[in-house]
Amino acid sequence: MTSIATLGSHCSLQVLKGAKDEGFRTVLVCEKKRERLYRRFSFIDELILVDTFNEILDQHCSSQLVEKDSIMIPHGTLISQMTSSEIESIKIPIFGNKWILRWESDRKMKEKLMIEAKLHVPKSISSPKEINGLCIAKRHGAAGGKGYFLTTSKKDYEKKRDMLISDGLIKGDSDLYLQEYAYGVSAYLQYFHSAINEQLEFFGVDRRYESDIDGLGRIPALQQMEINKIPSFNVVGNSPLVLRESLLDEVYAMGERFVTSAKELVSHGGMIGPFCLEGVYDDNGKFTSFEFSARIVAGTNLYIDGSPYSSLTYGEPMSMGKRIAKEIKDAKKKDQLQKIIT
Repeated sequence: MTSIATLGSHCSLQVLKGAKDEGFRTVLVCEKKRERLYRRFSFIDELILVDTFNEILDQHCSSQLVEKDSIMIPHGTLISQMTSSEIESIKIPIFGNKWILRWESDRKMKEKLMIEAKLHVPKSISSPKEINGLCIAKRHGAAGGKGYFLTTSKKDYEKKRDMLISDGLIKGDSDLYLQEYAYGVSAYLQYFHSAINEQLEFFGVDRRYESDIDGLGRIPALQQMEINKIPSFNVVGNSPLVLRESLLDEVYAMGERFVTSAKELVSHGGMIGPFCLEGVYDDNGKFTSFEFSARIVAGTNLYIDGSPYSSLTYGEPMSMGKRIAKEIKDAKKKDQLQKIIT
């Protein structure tokens, strides 16, 4: 019997609950320090205990997953814990296209794919010497916003960069990517692309609550100026958002362009399964996309019982975790599993 497996973090509860609802056996690769948490949930059939998630690369762990006929569902923790080469070397079948995760992790490749999809993307800054206005410095990969900072000058950038080096978060300039700051209301657009039906589904929208940048708004400006600390964009939670209906046509169009461009640029089938376009809406309702995630995002945890948009499509509670499981079940029935795994 096929098992659905994932790492015990990020959105694993949603993924395994959805898999169980669709009749799959569920397996969690769980760090020993979190065992007590995950033992609470009866829909998790089995835990494989590890000291670190990197152990899925080792024979003793991977052989257990192979023995259980597991399909691994990737999420942000996999990307943050492993290099692209390590992910690509995983022998266990992975749902979706593991090769596109390299495009997510590499800022230059990410920018190329987004531009190819004709998304409106903020200008990248090639050197701190070119900073002229408000910019944001970001770490590579799925860092969850930790270590990001705003800057307006080369001098300010170097001061904040050096603080991050002292804190051990980065090693130097090569660990940071500079981009013009995009103003507007943040919106993270959640999609699912079915490689079986060749259909794009819009699943939901969320906003992120980032500590401690969001908390700074509660502090008067004078006291903010006195704080000698780099505010963090580390994500601590998500909140739901519903868009104006007039924006939805372009939401679908952006998702379709992204899928088309990914198929042209990325080997092994392009964009398969869940993904997210992340950005802001300005005062004219124009969307600027500064990121994409080529796998399930944690904001979908808001919609375990479905979002307004998944309800319009399915008429029943449909989480992203359950949608992934349905795609795997459908692929198995049609003998097309190779279309959706790598």
